[in-house]
Amino acid sequence: MGTRTGIYHEGSRAVQDRAGVRDLADHVGRAVGDGIKPVAAAFLELQPLLVLGAAAPDDGRVWASPLAGRPGFVRATGPLQMSVTGRLRPGDPLTRALATDGTPVATIALDPRTRRRMRLNGELRTTEAGFAVTAQRVFANCPKYIQRRESYELLPGRAAGAPRHGHELTDTQRAFVASADTFFLATVHDGEAEVSHRGGLPGFVRPGSARELTWPDYAGNAMFLTLGNLAVDPRAGLLFLDWTTGTTLQVTGEGQTRFTADGERRVRFTVSEVIETPGAVPLRWSPPEPSPANPPITT
Repeated sequence: MGTRTGIYHEGSRAVQDRAGVRDLADHVGRAVGDGIKPVAAAFLELQPLLVLGAAAPDDGRVWASPLAGRPGFVRATGPLQMSVTGRLRPGDPLTRALATDGTPVATIALDPRTRRRMRLNGELRTTEAGFAVTAQRVFANCPKYIQRRESYELLPGRAAGAPRHGHELTDTQRAFVASADTFFLATVHDGEAEVSHRGGLPGFVRPGSARELTWPDYAGNAMFLTLGNLAVDPRAGLLFLDWTTGTTLQVTGEGQTRFTADGERRVRFTVSEVIETPGAVPLRWSPPEPSPANPPITT
């Protein structure tokens, strides 16, 4: 059992201390609650996309998976409960996890139209229509590094293609990653899960080889929930999404944070398994407007 102080455990505290932001993290952490406020409930009901993070119960690998639907498919059904209508596509690596009562699950609803995002973590319970999550941690993040996309279309006729499995990234998949301006990152620690967003200019994620990715950890809210998890449990899952075609690239493996002499942070991710699914998400978004917070790409 890890040592936890409020919402932070020893991994997050270690990264906060190394970055010199413990006091700021304590201040930001006061905004984290266990209830779904009316403004958060209203936000959820407008979203067509929810990203989930959890560990697969069979092998413990961590994945991030998308779930999409008409606005209202995600909604608050009580001050401590979020309900989701729908299920993951057949063959998704988290299908069994989301069919198992008591699974620790993390969720993030990100709205490119408004550059807002909301995270809700808790314990899953299956329902006839899908599943519900009893909220244990609910909070919003700042709009940094979210690329604005003005509108979307829901394409119910779009059918997911056959998943392509592998244990390393193909050249095409490496190009997909290198062109991404957004991905989602799932981590775990001591029976809890987190899923967060990472964004930047295309090229901020670098596929060093077929089995390795790296990206910079840009300045954020100083909580270091994700890097804190990686500090004590390296398992992680990445989700890359083609916002036009709906193709997804899910990658599981292990991440490690490296600190440079000038105080910058880079995450090195080692690939264990890859799943590419054409047309997995029935949404087509308009072209992106880059976030004004995106740092320039450095060589």
